[in-house]
Amino acid sequence: MLRIPKTIIHEMVDHALREAPLECCGILAGKGKTVSRKYEMRNADKSRISYLMAPEEQLEVFTEIEKERLDMMAIYRSHPNTTPFPSKRDVRLAFYPDVAYVIISLKDGETAVKGFRIRKEAISTEPIRVVT
Repeated sequence: MLRIPKTIIHEMVDHALREAPLECCGILAGKGKTVSRKYEMRNADKSRISYLMAPEEQLEVFTEIEKERLDMMAIYRSHPNTTPFPSKRDVRLAFYPDVAYVIISLKDGETAVKGFRIRKEAISTEPIRVVT
């Protein structure tokens, strides 16, 4: 189970709303099962249906995570017009099998945040517990 503070959930949803109708993306880091940091990333694809984190930004975030002695716990992204479930492209590009993938759906004006694990094309639900 991934534990995400309520403030970070709100910040992720706000990020998704600010970037809509394009997809947003970012990285979550922390210790154990609890997220303590959110890193907003630029969607280099500038797309409504895909995202690509800029490599130079990824390197900066990975360096900061290491410096702060945190672990990368999840990659988040938005689905502005679809349900919160990994697409075929998400599965194909899931390069980090040890982290969760969090999807923020804004479909039909409703906000939903769901977590998943993607390993060798197998998708499983990763429960998210919102903590204060």
